[in-house]
This record gives sequence, structure tokens and C-alpha cells, in this order.
Amino acid sequence: MKDDQMEIVAGRRNMIKGAAGAAALGLAAVLSPAAHAQSKAKAGSPYSDPEKSALPPSTMELARGRTALLVVDPQNDFLSEKGVAWGVVGESVREQGTIENIERLFKAAKAANIPVVVSPHYYYPSDKGWKFEGALEKVMHNIKMFDRAGPLNIAGFEGSGADWLDRFKPYINDSKTIVASPHKVYGPQNNDVVLQLRKQRVDQVILAGMSANLCIESHLRELLETGFEVAVVKDATAGAKIPDGDGYLAALINFRMIANAVWSADEATRRIAAVAA
Repeated sequence: MKDDQMEIVAGRRNMIKGAAGAAALGLAAVLSPAAHAQSKAKAGSPYSDPEKSALPPSTMELARGRTALLVVDPQNDFLSEKGVAWGVVGESVREQGTIENIERLFKAAKAANIPVVVSPHYYYPSDKGWKFEGALEKVMHNIKMFDRAGPLNIAGFEGSGADWLDRFKPYINDSKTIVASPHKVYGPQNNDVVLQLRKQRVDQVILAGMSANLCIESHLRELLETGFEVAVVKDATAGAKIPDGDGYLAALINFRMIANAVWSADEATRRIAAVAA
């Protein structure tokens, strides 16, 4: 190979390395808290809506008598600073105002007198004998996430990681909120959420809770597949930030593509109030 040809090849290699380095820096801006904060300050949040979306706008409008609020996993292990998952989800929870926004949804739904359903996550000693697990199932079992003494045993439940966040208890423990049977992995296929919603003649669901790319996205997909119209409240959820990726960002992209609507808590509460009027 001639000298001039070798220089061209070397130049191309350097360009490729430079592009790869830039991509790596972009990924670090998403995953590193410090770099993430700098990125937001300079170029806007990576979670902002695109300036020019290629997707058609939502046409979802809530109808009285057909709407319910569904909150997934409003439990200490996700939302308390003492919870076992707080170390990876806490930053996202704070960024989105997740706790405050879930509470706003509870208040709005109660004021509007629309059904409220909670889909909890519990693990019993009998669940510890599973012969195979996905990555996050292994993690949850290893850190004793959502552990309970048994399906009929509430010893040690109060204040545990499986218990509700204290500020949500007045809304959940009011004898009116429907608490479904527990889901075991991510989606509601094996609990009674769909049955409970159908028995209320609900076909429109406002979806919130934890965590964005796992249980929320799984509930969203199942509800859509079973004929519900679903609006995800994007700042009433959050996701883990780990070296492998930003769970909230991953979910947000899919919410935009597959949900019937993606609303802020401001918009969701306004629409709930309008249904009550």
C-alpha cells in the first residue's frame, strides 16, 4: 500500500475513534449523575419531549364511569430512602418528583371519586425456590426486596420494605382502594388487576408507580393487549440508573411509542378533575 493510501486509512481510523469517543461521552452524560447534571444545564434534559416528534398526537379523553387510577408498587423498597432499591432509583425519583406526583394523583382520584387500584409486589418464602430467574429477579431476591413472611402472615410487615410508603397510606388504607393480589415478576398477567378493572367497567387507565422500564412498562403492555386505553403519567414514575443503562430513559421512549397518551402529573390531575366536574 502506498504512503498516501496509508495516510487516508489512518485518517479514517482516527475519525471512527473520535466518533466512538463522542458516543461514549454521550452515554456517560446519561449515566453519571455529575455529567448528567452538566448535560441538562447545557443542552436540556434528555427526558424532554422532542421538539419535532414523528409520532401522531394523542386523542385520549377521559370519560366518567370508565376511568381508574392504577398505581404499581407504591412501596418502601422503591420509594423510601431506607428501601433496598433506593441507591439505584433514588436519583430518578427525586428528579421526577415521583413521590409528590403519585400523591397528587391519589388526591385527585379520590376527589373525583374514580376507582383506585394498587398492584403490589410481594415475595413469600415459597418464592425463594425458583429454579431460574432473570437478572433483576435474582437481584430482588438477593436483596430481600418486597419480602413478606407469607401470604397469610403479616408479621413484620408494618414499616417493612414491602409496606406502603407512609404518606400513601391514608389513600390506600381507606377501605375503598382496591388492592390487587401481588404480581411476581413485572406484569399483571398473574394477578387480578385486569379482573378488578373489568368488574368496575373500567376501560381507561391512568398508570403510575414504580419502576418505569420494569413493572410500569409491563403493566402498560398487558393492559393495551387486553383492550384498555392507557395514559402513563411520566413524572409519577422513575427508574434505576446503573452502568448498564438509565431505566427511566429507556421506558420513556417506549411510553411515547406505545401508550395511548403520555401525560405529566399536572395534565393528568387536570383531566381527572374535569371528569369529576
